[in-house]
Amino acid sequence: MHSLAVLDYAIIGGYLAVSLVMGVLMTRKASAGLDHYFLGGRSLPWYLLGVAGMANWFDLTGTMIITSFLYLLGPRGLFIEFRGGAVLVLAFLLAFTGKWHRRSGCMTAAEWMTYRFGAGRAAAGVRLLTAVVNILIAVMMLAYLIRGASLFLGLFFPWPPLYTTLALITVTTLYTMSAGFYGVVLTDLVQGVIVMASCAIIGLLAWQRVPDSASLAALAAQVTGNQDWTSSRPAWHTPMPAGYAAYSPMIMMMLFYLARNVLGGFGTGAEPRYFGARSDRDCGLQSLLQGVMVMFRWPLMIGFAVMGLYLVHALYPDPAVVQRAAALIHAQYPQVTAGSWHDLTSALVNFPAEHPAGLIRDLQALLGPDWAAKLPLVGWAGTVNPEQILPAVLLNLVPTGLKGLLVVAMFAAMMSCKNGMVNAASGFFVKDLYQNFLRPRAATRELIIASYASTLAIVAVAFWFGVAAASINNLWSWLVMSLTSGQLAPQALRLYWWRCNAWGVIGGTVLGAVGAVLQRAFYPQLPETSQFLLMTAISFLGTIAGSLLTAPTPLAVVKNFYRTTRPFGWWGPLRDEFQGAARAAMDRENRQDLATVPFALLWQVTLFLLPMQLVIKSYDSFWCTLPLFLVGVAGLYHFWWRPLWAREP
Repeated sequence: MHSLAVLDYAIIGGYLAVSLVMGVLMTRKASAGLDHYFLGGRSLPWYLLGVAGMANWFDLTGTMIITSFLYLLGPRGLFIEFRGGAVLVLAFLLAFTGKWHRRSGCMTAAEWMTYRFGAGRAAAGVRLLTAVVNILIAVMMLAYLIRGASLFLGLFFPWPPLYTTLALITVTTLYTMSAGFYGVVLTDLVQGVIVMASCAIIGLLAWQRVPDSASLAALAAQVTGNQDWTSSRPAWHTPMPAGYAAYSPMIMMMLFYLARNVLGGFGTGAEPRYFGARSDRDCGLQSLLQGVMVMFRWPLMIGFAVMGLYLVHALYPDPAVVQRAAALIHAQYPQVTAGSWHDLTSALVNFPAEHPAGLIRDLQALLGPDWAAKLPLVGWAGTVNPEQILPAVLLNLVPTGLKGLLVVAMFAAMMSCKNGMVNAASGFFVKDLYQNFLRPRAATRELIIASYASTLAIVAVAFWFGVAAASINNLWSWLVMSLTSGQLAPQALRLYWWRCNAWGVIGGTVLGAVGAVLQRAFYPQLPETSQFLLMTAISFLGTIAGSLLTAPTPLAVVKNFYRTTRPFGWWGPLRDEFQGAARAAMDRENRQDLATVPFALLWQVTLFLLPMQLVIKSYDSFWCTLPLFLVGVAGLYHFWWRPLWAREP
């Protein structure tokens, strides 16, 4: 079954070809040195870095996950995505953590560890460990992106999703290898324009389809069972379908996710776009631009969710049919797993002759002559698969030509995020493992070749993990609430506690990473809240115990860090490093930075809510949210914007 028209395929093919050509053209500039390959020569303007940051958050897989929650919950799905999709850590990057890391002059988070802890054996060990753990996290994040891409591509191309995904990943990998960070930023700019246009198109299409908020609420209640779909207020309890019951206590989950983001936000900033910024001010401005541009993602996703409600209602007026269709497939293929379900349904649609004729006849009799359009929405649990809402809407409700453009926009979102992650992970390998430990005298050409090899290896391993994942939400929840939560303590304490040393970071990092891997292997169904509490607790225990049981970092090293970074926190023995006017200026800046965070969080959350409320024509909610947004803007202006221009010429 060919899901797209020839024009749509031509648009997609042309886009991929242009991307490869751009990568080849950028090869010479990217190969000038490691600073050029991984940080763009530290000369890129803040608005290009801001666009790159937006693209790093605006990924295809995350867009599909958030769309699934908005389809189930309406605008309140935003509060579930406090766990990561709402990018609340931007408030901390904007206020202080981005500029703190830029002040180090480092290239990677692992190199930064040497700046913080010195050059001893423990510092070398923590640099090595940081590189390894960050590569592991990057591999799993890429696996998550690849899994989402396979779910998406399976609806649009008449070939097995595995091979289609492999082809797309190959093209994007070749581009990243050749162009480096220059190519990442350049294509992020082009792809950002495409994505922004797509956001406006889908948001407008959905707004035109909604007669009024009350009618939409009635339809949503019939399709999803959610009686408060158009509400923007989180509830203590909301009904959820099979596989999503853990999110029913919405307010409790929201508070857990908020706590995780606040704790994580205090340790953020060790990213190429901040290491490569030209000034402290550029760090703040690019963060602000990231927040404004990511806002466009929310009308796009609520637009897909709204159109998904109308599509599911048209395809499945009787929801029981979905359960019966899933039962037919389970009866014929009793060993099918949740991870391989999508590949099986895609094969049934595209290659029906290769499957039992009786099953195909039963599906046709149950679903009707358009069974091939309906089947991809049937989930493994016997309910509509919300993770398929976005591609299903694109396939069924968007006209030819525009459909190709929007598929390209989704490709662009996936490529931008994936390319940035691969570039950063390759930087860890080349700068912190290969050059620092294996070949300290390696020439630039050798290091660039090593980056090519590491890029291929990282993508290959991520691809293997990605195609084996049960669902993108399952993989994302483990990444956010277990694997990265196990790194929160060492990432935060290194910035705020003078006694935190390299052995402490090693202890917290190892316990957090090993604990997360063991949990995934032996207790994969552990609730997200338990994952977060357990991994955070053991990482704090390891970091604090390891620091107190070993010798402190040499005072000269800590003094250099304190004088250049100028952080707040527990720095008792070092507070005398600044006296008089210098101490007053530092304290004033730190107070303003801390006061910025709550206003930035309020501004960001309301900024995301407002356009969603407009799309679903919930105007009463819009006028209630707008004053809160203005309070956030006023606080940002007073505590952040005015001091931003006063501190730096």
